[in-house]
Parts: sequence; structure tokens; C-alpha cells
Amino acid sequence: MCDARLILEPVPADGELRNLIVTDGERLRAGGFAPRRRNEYLMWRTVVRRELGADVEIGYDSAGAPVLENRNEHIGVSHSADYVAVVISPRRCAVDVESLSRDFAKVASRYMTPAEAALSDNAALPAAVWCAKECLYKYGGRRGLDFLRDICVEKVDFGSGTVVGRICNDDSVEMRMSVHEGSLVVWVG
Repeated sequence: MCDARLILEPVPADGELRNLIVTDGERLRAGGFAPRRRNEYLMWRTVVRRELGADVEIGYDSAGAPVLENRNEHIGVSHSADYVAVVISPRRCAVDVESLSRDFAKVASRYMTPAEAALSDNAALPAAVWCAKECLYKYGGRRGLDFLRDICVEKVDFGSGTVVGRICNDDSVEMRMSVHEGSLVVWVG
């Protein structure tokens, strides 16, 4: 079940960042990033604070994933060339967003098994499997998982917007999926 709230925002172009809700330290840290990375970093933090309050403190867990300090909510964050995706949930959550113009088929053999390739004839299947595996990787909170060996996608249903997968031999995880203006998003929470 997924009761997470997904927020999808366009990544602003350099010079178009307005109404940011970030700390001075975050602004300083972002100053060392390349322009696109800086805009993504500042934008997802702004989205979190716009949704949950300007006083929200953001930290990182031992796996490097963003967490809310002293809050009951959980967050997941992803970004692509076009969008920043933030998922907010009362429990552990994760998200991945990718542009459908990216050529996933070119590297599919590195992350998609023959069984996964047979799940659908939809041209977006390679992107859906990639996003689902990225989402599960983040959701699992463990480093070093292999996309071919440790994470599997068992079902992709483009009609209902659901994806089912699992990490290693754990229980199946149902995720949500949607397409938004040329980008595919998969999330769980």
C-alpha cells in the first residue's frame, strides 16, 4: 500500500530560482555544485520545507539518504534533467524519476533480466524497470545491492500504474508509477 504524497516540480534553470526555503549553510554548500546540480539540491529542499514548514531540519542517514531530523515523516528524493521528485510519507519511502527520452535499452542488460524484459511490450518498460530498481535500492537503505542479482521487478502494469518488486528474498513491495510530461516516476511509501 502506498499512502505517500508525491510532489513533482520542474527543475528551474540557472537564474530562475525564486522563493527558496533553504538555510544559509545549504546555500553555501550548493555554491560549490555545478549549476544544474545546485538547482536540483536547492529545489528539493525548498519543496520539503514548503510542504512541511520552513523550520524542517534535513539530515542524512548512514546510507546517505536524506532524512527529516526530529520528525515523524519520512522523505524520498530524486531528480532528473527536468524534474525534482519528493515523496513524503508517515513511513519509510523512496522515489525515482527519469526522462523517457533517456536510452535505457542501450544498457538494459546491466540491470534487467530476461524475465523482467518479458513483463510488457510497452516501449517504456526499460525505464519503468530502472526506476523501480532505483526506488527499491533507496527503499532498502542498503549500499552495495546489485541491480541484476539483488533487486527484481516482478510486475509492471502501465494501465493501473503499479509495479511490484523485491529486494533479495524479502517480501514483495508494491510501488506506484506515473508518466508526467515525458518523465516516468516510481515511488513507494
